[in-house]
Amino acid sequence: MYNQLKVVTKSKKRVGRGVGSGKGFHTTGRGQKGQKARYTVGILFEGVKTKKSLLHRLPMLPGKQRFKAQAKPTSVSIAKLNLIPAGDVTIDTLIQHGFVNKKDKGRGAKIVGIGEVTNKYVLHVAASKSVSEAVTKAGGTIA
Repeated sequence: MYNQLKVVTKSKKRVGRGVGSGKGFHTTGRGQKGQKARYTVGILFEGVKTKKSLLHRLPMLPGKQRFKAQAKPTSVSIAKLNLIPAGDVTIDTLIQHGFVNKKDKGRGAKIVGIGEVTNKYVLHVAASKSVSEAVTKAGGTIA
């Protein structure tokens, strides 16, 4: 019974497309008069005031990259590290074993978590403090 329910979707109401459209003719849902009834207003526009406007309140930071978010490295669990045979651990070996996507290679990877390491590894990727202690305890090194 529940598997046979029909899903009903309505199309978006198109504004200003004639009298019979449901929201057409005259004001087309914009109210009567005023600035917002006539044309679109930018999101940063705050009238003619300049003392407390948003643009004046933003800090003047140097450089082009001030609003760009920095990509964080992909996290790989220490439990997955034990599935790799002993030897060098690079971003390419993590991609080869399927722990990191190929498209995330530029972001890098970081091995995190708390646990034990069974094999000797030479880490060429970032690692948390607990992981680096576990690797050195097992006889491996961090390059």
